[in-house]
Amino acid sequence: MSKNTKQTSAQIAKLAAETLQDNRASQIAKSLAASALAQCGGGKQTGAEMEDKAARVLASDRYSDDTRQLAASVLAQANKER
Repeated sequence: MSKNTKQTSAQIAKLAAETLQDNRASQIAKSLAASALAQCGGGKQTGAEMEDKAARVLASDRYSDDTRQLAASVLAQANKER
């Protein structure tokens, strides 16, 4: 299985950190933020479950732009063969 070597950008990492500290952020936003931060320079890639969550966020229009940005970043770092 191939590995996706993309990493979270500094801009998304900052957004993810802010999201994790925001008491008003939803659980899905915090979950995506944690995943994005885990992929900052660590060589990790998105798991199948998180990939599914991110895809559902992007397919829906009920999430904020910030949550959708985190979802897009997480999905960009998914395994392309899955």
